[in-house]
Amino acid sequence: MVDTPKKSRKKAEPAPEPTAPETKGARIKRWFLRGLAGIAAFYGVLILLFSFLPPPINLYQLSESWRLGGISKDWVDWDEIAPVMGRSVVAAEDANFCLHWGFDMAAIRAAAEQGGNRGASTLTQQVAKNVFLWQGRSWLRKAIEAGLTPLVELVWSKQRVLEVYLNVAEFDEGVFGVQAAAQHYFGVDARDLSALQAARLAAVLPDPKGRSASKPSNFVRKRTGAIMSGAETIQADGRADCFQSTD
Repeated sequence: MVDTPKKSRKKAEPAPEPTAPETKGARIKRWFLRGLAGIAAFYGVLILLFSFLPPPINLYQLSESWRLGGISKDWVDWDEIAPVMGRSVVAAEDANFCLHWGFDMAAIRAAAEQGGNRGASTLTQQVAKNVFLWQGRSWLRKAIEAGLTPLVELVWSKQRVLEVYLNVAEFDEGVFGVQAAAQHYFGVDARDLSALQAARLAAVLPDPKGRSASKPSNFVRKRTGAIMSGAETIQADGRADCFQSTD
């Protein structure tokens, strides 16, 4: 008699434990985190693209174009801008531009002690606001700006930050970028700006609708002189080396 092998009985797997249904709070948290990740990815792609492509237009320019019926803007590459223009803007707006990583902590502390934010924003912060965000003061905008600023510093060179800034800054009502401003005020190209003209343009930047580079007030004239002196200083002491040629 031949013994036939007995069929092994398959052990029954234990039934999976029932999972608790996702709460409403957990769903909101999950979608909120997904939304944040999506926004971060969106801005990350834009920062990478604009590291070599000119930003086409920003929200403020769109609103001004709608309000005024059009704006004047003309992108020019870095080598088409007079070197003194870059030094003048840095001297006027952010003298320690080459020394910080996007935030000038000394300026921020000084502004906090004075109870305001005047002079605390670096050129990189202004680029992050002008290119990617909206105008006006709000905690949300400042929070996003604070997150974008170090990313811009990480991906872009200092020269690129300054190049983009000079091409998107408003120099008069509806006049954006240094090329349009040079033509508007002086009838020359950005590459042909003199030291005086560059300083005049830099002097109007904090208040482009209230100041004029071609018809300067006494205040603008005094500020122009200070900017010319500052531009020479940062060239001499090395604080312009991060964005200008040393040849």
